[in-house]
Amino acid sequence: QVQLVESGGGLVQPGGSLRLSCAASGIRFSVHTMRWHRQAPGKQRELVATVTTSGISNYADSVKGRFTISRDNAKNMVYLQMNSLKPEDTAVYYCNAGGQTGFWGQGTQVTVSS
Repeated sequence: QVQLVESGGGLVQPGGSLRLSCAASGIRFSVHTMRWHRQAPGKQRELVATVTTSGISNYADSVKGRFTISRDNAKNMVYLQMNSLKPEDTAVYYCNAGGQTGFWGQGTQVTVSS
């Protein structure tokens, strides 16, 4: 049974930081490109960050320079370090393996508000 379980979301003030984690099980983690997506209320889900099997990362322009994606293949984990958070970063953040038709977590809520 494939499971992707996100954690680390919460309420943070503008300018603050959060670190999201995603624990994967039931898949050959090391062969999957891993992604973080987010969906804000009333908006479509958007791709935030990608890390390939070889550790190459890519980011949406809106988070470039503020967010860092990383992976630990030994632990089947992927992370999203989010710094200098803005109110527009408020969304449910989802971990994904295998693209749109692949595997998804249940999401973790991030709220940036004073």
